[in-house]
Amino acid sequence: MRFDDHRVVITAAGRDFGRTLAIRLADLGAEVYLSARSLTAAQRVRDEIRDRGHQRVHAFACDLTDPASIRDFAADVGRHTGHIDVLINNGSRYLEGPDLLAASDADVIDTITSGATGTVLTVKAFLPLLLDSDKPDVLTMVSACGTAGHHRSDAHDAFYAAKSAQAGFVDILSKRLRPRGVRVISLYPPDFDNPDPLTEEWETTPRGAQDALTAQSLVDCVLFAVAQPRDCFIKAFHFEQV
Repeated sequence: MRFDDHRVVITAAGRDFGRTLAIRLADLGAEVYLSARSLTAAQRVRDEIRDRGHQRVHAFACDLTDPASIRDFAADVGRHTGHIDVLINNGSRYLEGPDLLAASDADVIDTITSGATGTVLTVKAFLPLLLDSDKPDVLTMVSACGTAGHHRSDAHDAFYAAKSAQAGFVDILSKRLRPRGVRVISLYPPDFDNPDPLTEEWETTPRGAQDALTAQSLVDCVLFAVAQPRDCFIKAFHFEQV
């Protein structure tokens, strides 16, 4: 499975699962446009990828709580390419703690803005570039916290609110963009193991029936969905929680 003819935008790729996605997609030949709130963090991942022999990777700063920063990110990508094929909404601040009173107002606003408003504005900003592709896909890393009735996470209430907003957005977006050929694919993982893809742990992390979900399996879901023929609209991946 190769992605040499895909141009992929990934938000919040300066660390954790966003970094994992950027590294793995670059390894498979994709041209990657990655962002992080800090340009230094994005450049660090870009350099890691280039050190692996992949030169088609570009780093940008993007603060998902700042509409102007999102617009600038999309405009900067547009100066490099006339279209993108895949937009991966990976960015959303995680806020821990099941006590509503434990978080500051600023933390609540930042969490909801980055996950909810940030996702909507990112899709809006990149949609013109997606519509110029012959294989446009929007993938969003939601969370099990965005599913109705979920209560097993220790995430803060504000994180649940952000993910519920994301879920509502991608649900209607899927219906409204399908006539324009854009597939909207969402993943709803519970907490998962995310070993560093540049270490041997990537290959040795247990992936049995009794083990937690792994980043490897999530990446496989992303690759599978994007690789399907254009008549195959996989709307969502939901996962059993251990």
